[in-house]
Amino acid sequence: MSITEIIGFSAAFICSVSMTPQVVKIYRTKKTSDLSLGAFSVLATGLFLWFIYGLLIHSIPVIAGNAVGVSITLYIIIMKIRHG
Repeated sequence: MSITEIIGFSAAFICSVSMTPQVVKIYRTKKTSDLSLGAFSVLATGLFLWFIYGLLIHSIPVIAGNAVGVSITLYIIIMKIRHG
């Protein structure tokens, strides 16, 4: 594995787990009133486009990181819609 891939996977991992505390808090409290649906929708769109870009350039770190990011963000969006 090259240093470029190591940096890419490290960045993907850190960015992906950065939302974990928010997900855990939402899961435990079911409170989402302070979260912006618009902001998370824009974030999900951006992450999805990065995921598509990763597919087009065949970059596993970009694909993996953004697949996880989109999944986590979609969970937050679903919980925001359910719990307001």
